[in-house]
Amino acid sequence: MRRALTGVLVLWGAVTVTFFAVACAGGDQLDAILGPQAANLPGLRAQTAAQYGLDRPLAAQYLHRLANLATGDLGRSYQRDEPVSRVLSGQVWPTLELALCAAAIGLLIALGMTVAFTGRGRIVRTATSVLETLAVAVPPFWLGILLLSLFSFSLRWFPAFGDHGVSSLVLPTLALAVPIAGVLAQVMRQELDLVQARPFVLSARARGHGRLGLLLRHTLRHAVLPATTMSAWVLGTLVGGAVLVEKVFSRPGLGSVLVEAVRHRDTPVVSAVVILAAAVFVAANTVADLLYPVIDARLREPVTR
Repeated sequence: MRRALTGVLVLWGAVTVTFFAVACAGGDQLDAILGPQAANLPGLRAQTAAQYGLDRPLAAQYLHRLANLATGDLGRSYQRDEPVSRVLSGQVWPTLELALCAAAIGLLIALGMTVAFTGRGRIVRTATSVLETLAVAVPPFWLGILLLSLFSFSLRWFPAFGDHGVSSLVLPTLALAVPIAGVLAQVMRQELDLVQARPFVLSARARGHGRLGLLLRHTLRHAVLPATTMSAWVLGTLVGGAVLVEKVFSRPGLGSVLVEAVRHRDTPVVSAVVILAAAVFVAANTVADLLYPVIDARLREPVTR
């Protein structure tokens, strides 16, 4: 119940912030809907305002929006004059597919770096820290352009644009996964540094455990907990944050839809995309909460007989 209530509050907050942000962005909503040529036609402004409920006070529009969302109605697109559900129907899965693949690959790369470089000498630790910082600092769209230039235009290993199956998913996934891997690797390495001085680690070393055995059997699970939390957060941000990468690779998805909706102040579409991102964030964090006891036995509730 607590998780469900928290999820509802997050979704309500996302809808509220988005609605008033678009409303306060400046400019006339009707001008954005009708365009400059049709905006001044006699009677058309009043008819369009009544059709979309824009002749009501802002508070009434907000309450009407909440009431529709509560019944599952995402509204009607101002720009395309069709239900928002139809506008998004063919765009949701490509973005979710890219976000899931990027989060999974980023976590695998971070785990590999942690296993390979934890417990090494000072020079290796310093080099690893610099590498992680560079990975975090690289903009995904810039990395995507580099990957396109090398692997698509020069080597011709992967298609440059569009959605043509698994091969066209490799480069945009890497462009998003590298910064994610840098963040997760930093989090896991810092957690491992804190764990090294705990008594159970000293005891395991006294029993003859080597670096790799100690890492895999004892300390790595402590580092995976914060990485799981970060992965859930990353997945939620990727759903709404893969706009530039989708543009670079000309992929279908929510990115192009969101850009056009913001440009035309298409509030129902913008709100629907934000709600979807918030819903993925809530679902991912719920899954992460459920995984904690599986990863760390200390978090499991005692069994009463």
